[in-house]
Amino acid sequence: MDWRYRETVLALCTLAFFATMVGRLAFSPVVPEITGEFGVSNTHVGIALTGMWLAYAFAQYPSGILADRYGERLVILASVGGTGATCLLVVFAPHFAVFVLGAVLLGGAAGLHYSVATALLTRTYDDLGTAVGIHNAGAPAAGLITPVVVSWIAVRYGWRPAVSITAAVAVPAAVLFAWRVRPTEPRRPDQPLRERLSPGPMLEVLSRPPIVYTGVIAIIFDFTWQGLASFLPTFFVEFHGYATTTAGTMFAGYFIVQGVLQIAVGRIADRLGRDIGILCCAATGIAGLALLVVGTGLVALSSGIVLLGTGMGWGAAVFPRFMDHLSEAEQSAGFGLVRTVYMIVASTGSIAVGFVTDVAGWAASFGALAALLAIVLCLLAANRALDHRY
Repeated sequence: MDWRYRETVLALCTLAFFATMVGRLAFSPVVPEITGEFGVSNTHVGIALTGMWLAYAFAQYPSGILADRYGERLVILASVGGTGATCLLVVFAPHFAVFVLGAVLLGGAAGLHYSVATALLTRTYDDLGTAVGIHNAGAPAAGLITPVVVSWIAVRYGWRPAVSITAAVAVPAAVLFAWRVRPTEPRRPDQPLRERLSPGPMLEVLSRPPIVYTGVIAIIFDFTWQGLASFLPTFFVEFHGYATTTAGTMFAGYFIVQGVLQIAVGRIADRLGRDIGILCCAATGIAGLALLVVGTGLVALSSGIVLLGTGMGWGAAVFPRFMDHLSEAEQSAGFGLVRTVYMIVASTGSIAVGFVTDVAGWAASFGALAALLAIVLCLLAANRALDHRY
């Protein structure tokens, strides 16, 4: 098949997502080194990472508004370039407070990308679930490479040079995107920004029952994902006793599975329905968490990683479900708005997992995540009983 411009857009949106995800994942493999240098606990690092995810969440709605005003291309470029620039503040942080500030700013810059890129793909592709699944693969691809590279560099040179790989990835990604993606026409170039921030239209979108229902599911999944993204390598080190490099490799394996199988999740959501895809993710996520806690040895843990990685491919089913209930004119800012809301709540996943682990141990924190995913299964069963009202 001839390579078409829409494949170029999809490929470079995926690369841009990869770059912003590298910035957010670069901290996870070096949490023990960060706590050691600054003399802080897992809870403190969890607070910093929660701040990063909160900033990422708050950027979602403004990113959609800015895209409607200035076009998706410019906003995505600002996101990728900003991610590379703000990582340098983290790298050169002399105190933990500066580290926290840098992490928050990095989250805000990275947060400009996803909603805008998804809206761009929505008006480019008919098979949205598959396109979103491929685009989302940028995150697991980052998860494949980042833990291994960061762990290797950290062991030899320290955590600061390791985290600086974000800038090395973001700069060429921004250059390629600027070179190959055409300027995009703004949807609402003349509408004053204050009208877009009016509470009436926002409340109307957020009060739709299908949006509320899907939002609750997204909160649970994203809360779980963020807790795992922040502490899964540390779990392998502290709970199972693996070395930092081995833990980083296992973390990479988790993202490999997520990247490959979430494309399958997207196809299931396109062909069998969004809720069937969500059901598969919740069930495999629960099984994976349980196996990681009770399993011993590489075979059991590898099986747990496969199951958990499949479950964390939930976005390929949940995000198209949001888009199904938004008009074309609402898809940039509307999707950004719902992402801001659910991600603000879900961003507490990092601090929650860190706190529960400090207080009660890893088994308790992972058990709590499995219990949350069980709520998703209950919601799906209730919606089926109500003849899919939501």
